Amino acid sequence: MDLDWKNLGFTVRKTDYNVRCVYQDGKWGARETSTDDHLSIHIGATCLHYGQESFEGLKAYRGADNRIRLFRPWENARRMIRSARGILLAEPPEELFLEAVEKVVLLNSKYVPPYGTGATLYIRPLLIGTGPEVGVRPSKEYTFLVFVMPVGPYFKEGFKPVNMLICRDHDRAAPLGTGHLKVGGNYAASMSSVSDAHEKGYATAMYLDAIEKKYIDECGPANFFGIRDNTYITPASRSILPSITNKSLQVLADSFGMKVEQRKVPVEELAQFEEAGACGTAAVISPIGKVVDEEMDRVYSFGDGVNPGPVITRLYQTLTGIQNGDLEDTFDWTKILE
Repeated sequence: MDLDWKNLGFTVRKTDYNVRCVYQDGKWGARETSTDDHLSIHIGATCLHYGQESFEGLKAYRGADNRIRLFRPWENARRMIRSARGILLAEPPEELFLEAVEKVVLLNSKYVPPYGTGATLYIRPLLIGTGPEVGVRPSKEYTFLVFVMPVGPYFKEGFKPVNMLICRDHDRAAPLGTGHLKVGGNYAASMSSVSDAHEKGYATAMYLDAIEKKYIDECGPANFFGIRDNTYITPASRSILPSITNKSLQVLADSFGMKVEQRKVPVEELAQFEEAGACGTAAVISPIGKVVDEEMDRVYSFGDGVNPGPVITRLYQTLTGIQNGDLEDTFDWTKILE
């Protein structure tokens, strides 16, 4: 296969197969394999009109032993079920989710990038309302599908510090809304502010809480965390998506002998952090070089702005080492596909 594995970028690429399953008449049907990259749905489908949609993101990694590993896929399954429950989608059983993910990865195994390239196979499970409704009500039909593509780093800088712009004129999600669910509307709400940040030369926008604009919420599509005084600190809020990567980093930090705090983080506390980062499946960890608050005329800098800090580097190397099979998985996080 003629792919430049080390320079893939994070973009859509065609692979051979996807896996689908339809919910009708109150039950899930048989799992089907398809080579078609398109869907045929009714023009009145609730995913098109009322945002009845949820998705997940996880990755498959090829190790030095040439075996393919998934990282905590059951956590993605459970998060999709929570998202489905939150916006009244039919809930795909955990077993169905895991079987579909494993099936599609094995069918497209030639697209799992070689070990050592820094690339991975990105896996996108999708759940949408495909039944037609013109009244605002849940669909009676749903389609669950999983497709994959080989990708490089989410941020083109890779594991190097990026700069972020504090966004005060947009809210990513309402406190009692859907911010804690992985649904498309949250990402649509962030697009204009992230685009503004890009135009100004920043990697992404950093959001504050929607009520008081005092506390850190998320960094574009990722969770925020900061390091100071041997403590891993990350925001606690109902409007923040519970990141599986963040959850894993907290466990690793604890295993390093660090204190872990999940609490409200005032924006001014940025000045006290020795290191800061954004974390998620797509980026893993993006170290932050500086955060700019234009409205308050403040710049928060971390380290030398060129190299990731020592704690973030250790967290990154440990997490990716487990994901790639280079380090022993003492947490039972990986699933090896046979």
